[in-house]
Amino acid sequence: MTERIEQTSEVARAWNRVRAHLRESAGARLFDQWLKPIELVETGDADNVRLSLPSAFMTNWVRNHYADRLMHEFRAILPHIRSVTIDTSRAGDAPVVLSVPAPVAAVIPITPGLASAAAIEQPVLDSRLTFDRFVVDASNKVAFNAAKALAEPGPVRFSPLFLHSGTGQGKTHLMHAIGHAFLAAQPDARVLCMSAERFMFDFVSALRARDTYAFKARLRSADLLLIDDLQFIAGKDATQEEFFHTVNEIMAAGKRLVISADRCPQALEGIEPRIIGRMAIGLVADIKPPSIELRRAILTRKLADMPDVTVPAEVLDLLAARIHANIRELEGALNRVVAYAQLTGDAIDTDFAVATLGEVLRGSQRRVTIDEIQKLVSTHFELKPLDLISARRARAVARPRQIAMYLAKRLTTRSLPEIGRKFGGRDHSTVIHAVRRIEQLRDTDREVDGAVRVLMRELDG
Repeated sequence: MTERIEQTSEVARAWNRVRAHLRESAGARLFDQWLKPIELVETGDADNVRLSLPSAFMTNWVRNHYADRLMHEFRAILPHIRSVTIDTSRAGDAPVVLSVPAPVAAVIPITPGLASAAAIEQPVLDSRLTFDRFVVDASNKVAFNAAKALAEPGPVRFSPLFLHSGTGQGKTHLMHAIGHAFLAAQPDARVLCMSAERFMFDFVSALRARDTYAFKARLRSADLLLIDDLQFIAGKDATQEEFFHTVNEIMAAGKRLVISADRCPQALEGIEPRIIGRMAIGLVADIKPPSIELRRAILTRKLADMPDVTVPAEVLDLLAARIHANIRELEGALNRVVAYAQLTGDAIDTDFAVATLGEVLRGSQRRVTIDEIQKLVSTHFELKPLDLISARRARAVARPRQIAMYLAKRLTTRSLPEIGRKFGGRDHSTVIHAVRRIEQLRDTDREVDGAVRVLMRELDG
């Protein structure tokens, strides 16, 4: 019992130090808004830290922006910490908060040394980033299959695996998924996962402590080593030297190595040619920017994790159409819409989404024009562009006209009266009717839904 109390106090003292470092690094304004409300909750387990926030919105923000940082901060002080969980306080369930008197000094410096190297004994893997939660299509299928193959037990088919793509397109998700799958198949395996920046920080700390042996031994004893964002060690000669030797040792031992970067090996500036040569020995797989179908599927998958939330299909279509390249930004936009609706009590619809996201949608939007929409719709339905602005009411013309109005409302920033004027001077109420009618038909008419999807994809390109 006495030992448990001492361990609990140890975690609480560490939390005070972590808070002090966060306040110094993040600044008072950000700290007070997002990090100060975090509470340390008693779990009875000195190896697993549980943190709590008062709302799901704040919890998601801290998870997205500070989960790795919190883990690193705790492990730098207490290397035995295995996990840091960030949860939302449940209504009526007041957490038992651990605390000890805070030190007088604002910041207690962390002594560099083995604590930093010991922090990598256990992999820091996000439990949400698994293969079954990764949405696959043609843009990422090769990378996905390669990642699954490398995670399988048995002889190593290729190593290293080099994943590259733009920001927020799934590299980190696949790396964490590899770690989870490999550990599931081989629970006793040593898996180390870190960013290249963290590799550099730990190496420099070991140099300053004059104890690089432990750092080298820990990394090179890994059965699976995952290094994210290689581009961050560009120009760091000493770090690249150590990285090169680590890669050589891992490959010579026939172990698994996964590297990611924001571009292919040959396009990495400031990275030594011999490192690039090692990357090219294995399998290089790229992840292309997500198609509109993939973005829509990702939103549907994300929404499945929110069983009590209803988001209309047209809102998901809007987000998928307007936010193009970054999946992380796409998921963040959905989180923001849902959170704002919960905070305000408003119903989620397209107007609410546009009002909530504002600059996010305008900044991500490719400048689609109504003229472009009319030309594409008339070509698709084998009509003349003049037909869409004419007074003809035949269904063969009226339905494409409604689809064009629907697309104009979804993909441009033009007001309803402006859209009406571009369609032969029609009233804004006609545009509203057209939009609502196409929304209804998309749920019941496969032909209409298919046409809209094809047109949105072409306009997306």
